[in-house]
Amino acid sequence: MHKLGRGHRDKVQQFMTITGASEKIALQALKASDWHLEGAFDVFYNQPHIKSYTDTRYLEELYNRYKDPYTDMILADGITLLCNDLQVDPQDIVMLVLSWHMKAATMCEYSKQEFFIGLQALGIDSLEKFRERISFMRAELKDEQKFREIYNFAFGWAKEKGQKSLALDTAIGMWQLLFAEKQWPLVDHWCQFLQARHNKAISRDTWSQLLEFARTVDPALSNYDAEGAWPYLIDEFVEYLNENGIIQNGEVSD
Repeated sequence: MHKLGRGHRDKVQQFMTITGASEKIALQALKASDWHLEGAFDVFYNQPHIKSYTDTRYLEELYNRYKDPYTDMILADGITLLCNDLQVDPQDIVMLVLSWHMKAATMCEYSKQEFFIGLQALGIDSLEKFRERISFMRAELKDEQKFREIYNFAFGWAKEKGQKSLALDTAIGMWQLLFAEKQWPLVDHWCQFLQARHNKAISRDTWSQLLEFARTVDPALSNYDAEGAWPYLIDEFVEYLNENGIIQNGEVSD
């Protein structure tokens, strides 16, 4: 590492600390991404070598630590224990990111296959590595494409089994969690509007279109197109904002 400049040396050190990779692998990943740290993480975590990098014996040990005593799954109590071990709140958005990596079908439960898929994808085979990956998973939320994938994943993950729509209270909780990260100024008004005017379950179409609305329409609605193909609920929300004087002089009032 002595041949590298200080900036590159620091990146190698940082990469090794977060991923647990060797110096050789750190150099390969950083060079492949033109020394962009985020790009190097993507290279590292998407490479096939990660599958052999995780030792399935340790995955088995971790799984057995959290597995429910009566069924071959990790359920709410196991997830609470995992959160305690990771020193994160069960309501922390990082648990949603983890579930996205696991491709988990349902909130508050992981099958053995989901647990293994997620941990292998993240290169985790010990609690120590698990804790180290938390900062990486948080950073993934800053990536617009990954945020969109995590946002769309959340709908299927959070809804009740067998239901097509998402219960309103659950949807509101998820929106507050996700948009706290994305910082959409209208999220509280949107949730108040739904409770006052809608009070029904949320369809997948409304769920996915709301992210587009939040991403593309200025919070003061200056570029909102009433003729656009928004779901009726979003059009009604815009009327509600105007009727209640929430948008005044091109600004959002409290």
